[in-house]
Formats: sequence, C-alpha cells, structure tokens
Amino acid sequence: MTDEPSPDFRSGFACFVGRPNTGKSTLMNALVGSKVAITADQPQTTRRAIRGIVHRPDAQLVIVDTPGLHRPRTLLGERLNDLVRGTLAEVDVIGLCLPANEKIGPGDRFIAAELAGVHAPVVAIVTKTDLVPRPVLAERLMAADALGDWAAIVPVSAQGGDQVEVLADVLVGYLPPGPPLYPDGDLTDEPELIMVAELVREAALEGVTHELPHSLAVVVEEIVPRDADQADGVLDVRATIYVERDSQKGIVIGHRGERLKDVGTRARHGIEALLSRRVFLDLHVTVAKDWQRDPKQLGRLGF
Repeated sequence: MTDEPSPDFRSGFACFVGRPNTGKSTLMNALVGSKVAITADQPQTTRRAIRGIVHRPDAQLVIVDTPGLHRPRTLLGERLNDLVRGTLAEVDVIGLCLPANEKIGPGDRFIAAELAGVHAPVVAIVTKTDLVPRPVLAERLMAADALGDWAAIVPVSAQGGDQVEVLADVLVGYLPPGPPLYPDGDLTDEPELIMVAELVREAALEGVTHELPHSLAVVVEEIVPRDADQADGVLDVRATIYVERDSQKGIVIGHRGERLKDVGTRARHGIEALLSRRVFLDLHVTVAKDWQRDPKQLGRLGF
C-alpha cells in the first residue's frame, strides 16, 4: 500500500518557453535529474512538447519543454508555434528562458508580447549564468526585469547546477494542491519509439551547420527482440533519417558512409542506456523533398 500524499502536497504543470537555443531542454533535464530531452547547439532541436517529471516529497512538478517560439518560415514552423501556444493555455506556471550570454533581442520581445495575455503566472528564468561574469549577469537580470511584469526572476545554470533547486521551489509555489499525476519513478511519458528517434536525431545533428538541422527528421520503424525467447537479448532497431535534398543525404552519410557509422555508434550508446538492452541499430537515409512545407509528408513524419 502506498503512502497517501499530505494535504499540502502540490502537483501540476510548468512550461518552458523561449526563442530557439535558450537552454530549455538542458534546464528540464537538470530539474528532472535525468536526460529526457535531447540537446544540441542548433536552433529548433526540440520539436515536440516533451514532459519531464520532477518528484519531490512535497510536490510533483511536470515540466513541459516546448519548441522555441519564432517567426516561422515553413509549415513545420507554424505547427511548432501552434503547439507552443496550445501548451501555454494548459499549464499552471510558465518559465520564460532568457540566456545570460546574449542580450535581449527582438525574438525575446516577440515572446514577451505573446505571454502578456496568458492566464498563468510567468517566471523569467535567466539561463546559462555560468557563461558570464557577475557584472554582465546583473545587466541581464535588469534587462529581464524591464522586459515584462514577471511573477519572479530566477538566474540559473543548468550545467553547473546553480540555483536549480531554487527554481524548482519557485515553480512548485505556483502549483495547485493535488495528488501526484504520475507514478513514483516515472521521469517522462514519452513513448520509447519517440525517445529512440530523438536520440538518433541528436546524434545526426552533432557537428552539422546551416540549413541541415531543420531538414532532419527521424522515424523509428520498429524495435523488435532478435530472439523472442530471450527477455534480455539483443534488440533490433530500424530507423530512417529523412532529409529534404540529395546534397543533405550526402552530408549525413559522409565519405564512404563514415559519418552515418559515427551517428549510429553515438545513437546506439544512448539507446542502450535508455532501454537497458544491447541494440543493433540499422539506419537508412531517405530524401523526402521539401517535407517541412508539405502537409501530407508532415503528417507521415508525426507533425
């Protein structure tokens, strides 16, 4: 029999928003204490509303990591923005991520204006504080204060762990009283197929630049045990990496397939850690011309 939560127990949802590449996914992973969202240096790494679950004695905080809000140039971009706006209407508290190593710009002001009409309290989170000296951090905190009317302003370093628990305390303070929403021990509700696809995409994104990151999508076709009689045997994982042009296909595969081999090795390590099984990863690269602008192809790719 499980213990009943105390009458003071709180539970609810917090959403992290911000322009692309402001540290939202890294911050969520730090709060959860485990990697539940992929991270990369390229903008628009996050393409889904990913939930990470923070378990505390006094609360259960469910963090929703969203794609970066931006001025869209493709149908995919429009759908990602719609996803973010839909999430904002359903959470108890919102965290606006503003990186300390960059000045506030038009993208931040665009998002601040979007948040002006939401019903939930908004906490300004100044991220990446480990990357700047104290005088610069003080300037960024004042700039964040001037950007909007926030419920609170919290500086934090996800990489260094500085103020992560303070941020959790602040967010939990805005949650309503209620029982846990997920079983104890659950860190995310993402399906395994999606998490495996994201690990492949993260590996494929490493080291690429310019337009290619936006053109990469991954679909896991199947995850099947090689031997059905062995509960802990090898899993065969078959996945397809989609790009928009033949030239991009060549970049992903690399000279004599060397880069795709490296992608497979990096992804396999992450997948084996996720599934706690040995994995044989079979990767294929396919061109889906201009899929970001094609409604039918977006649907097939899960958008």
